[in-house]
Order: sequence, then structure tokens, then C-alpha cells
Amino acid sequence: MFKGSMPALVTPFSNGELDLDALKRLVEWQIAEGSTGLVPVGTTGESPTLTHDEHELVIAETVKAAAGRVPVIAGAGSNNTVEMIRFVEFAKKAGADAALVVTPYYNKPTQRGMVQHFTAAHDCAELPIIIYNIPGRSIVDMTPATMGELAKLPRIAGVKDATGDLARVSQQRASCGADFVQLSGEDATALGFNAHGGVGCISVTANVAPKLCAEFQAATLAGDYALALEYQDKLMPLHEAIFIEPGLAGAKYGLSKLGMCSEEVRSPLTTLEDSTKAAIDAAMRHAGLL
Repeated sequence: MFKGSMPALVTPFSNGELDLDALKRLVEWQIAEGSTGLVPVGTTGESPTLTHDEHELVIAETVKAAAGRVPVIAGAGSNNTVEMIRFVEFAKKAGADAALVVTPYYNKPTQRGMVQHFTAAHDCAELPIIIYNIPGRSIVDMTPATMGELAKLPRIAGVKDATGDLARVSQQRASCGADFVQLSGEDATALGFNAHGGVGCISVTANVAPKLCAEFQAATLAGDYALALEYQDKLMPLHEAIFIEPGLAGAKYGLSKLGMCSEEVRSPLTTLEDSTKAAIDAAMRHAGLL
């Protein structure tokens, strides 16, 4: 159910407020371009600066707009277990197909604490849980052994792995089983990730290049790595340029060039420097998007 190219959706703003019309346009466009799932209100969706009500509204509107055509994996992460439970329960109520729960950031739980946190996510609602392991942001790193322990629970369905360590895919296959859904959280290494046994990517670049990212993923899943490498060569400059500054700001700028939404972001983030915009423009031209 969860495979292929799934954008970590940006949350559009207009004059500081949610732009729900733009959000609906993005959902329609993503589905038309071949994205195989949608992931609202992760970090790329600016969840740290959304109110709880805004967070839940974006989930509800994304589910409504998708209308069952592709799965919706709702961002439900927090370093507060009680707050995470609220978001997972809401995702279930709103009709999402799964919840994405990040390893608790800043307060640095032990492996035992992470088992406790994710068991609470599993137990609070009849909803598949995708673990989001991103040590570069959360500081803590869930080990393959810990993930294997959690994978014994029936609704711990998979991982969004943003460690950048391709060996993890094989290690997690060993600890969690071959049916455990492994999704890349890093665009630049998604080719190698799938070669090791991954089945897709929760992608920032797919916000801007959904068709190319979907076709790239389809090629890897069909085992056509020669074709996938051609797509990788088209996309690599864009993967890099989008992340010169925080990726969501890069993605929003790219979308603004395509007339899809404003480049507006919430403080403490800022819109891009002119040099970064020029790099993204060049990368979009290289990919055939401009």
C-alpha cells in the first residue's frame, strides 16, 4: 500500500494564514502527476510552526481532497507522547491511512524510551504507524534492533529512514523482516536505498517534480536501474539545490515558479537568498521543469 513516490507536502500560506485552496490544488496536481501517496504536516509541512488546530485541519483537508485515490500518511510526530497520541487519534478519525511518527527530538530518549513512545502510538488507534528515523534532526537514532522489537507489533508498518546510511536497509530487513515497509527519507540516496530493498521515498523534491520522481520510483520498483539512473541524473541538481537552505523553503520557491503556491514560510524560517533561487532555477531547467 505504501510505496513509490510520496511527497512530504508543503503547507501553503497566504498572508500568514493557511491557504487551503492552494493545498487542494497541490493534492490534485500531485495525484495527476503520478504520486502514489501524500504525507501532510511532516517537517516539510512546517508542523513545528502550525497550531494544533491548523495541523489537524491540514490533515482533514488533505484526506478529503485525496478522496481515497492515494493513501495519506498523516504527520503525527511530537517529543511529547501525549501530544503524539492526540495527533494519531485525530489522523484515524480524519480517515488517514497511516500516521508518520518521528523519533522524539530534543529530549533524547533512550532506546527503551523510544519503544515506550512508539508502543503508545501503536496502541492508541487502529492505524498503521510509520516510524520516522532522522538522527540529524532529532539527535536520537533508533537502532535496527529496536526497530525489530517494535516491528513485532502488528500496526508498526514501516520506516521513513533519513539516516543516509544505506546499510540500514539491509540491517532493518534482517531485524524487521522483508515485508516491513522501508521508505527513504532522503532524495539524493533513494536510488541506492531501493536497490538495497526499499520500496519508495517520502520526498521533498517530489513537491516540485512529482512526475519525474514518480517515474524514477516506478523504474526502481520495476528493477530498471539503468532508466532510474537517467532520472537520477536529471533530478540530482534539484535534490541538492532545494537543500542549500531548509528544504521546505526550497520546495515552496520551486512551486512558486510553477504557479502552484506562494513561497511564503513561517518564522524562524525565511524565504530564500537570491543565490539559492538562482541555483534552484538552474536545477529546474536541467530537469526540464522550466
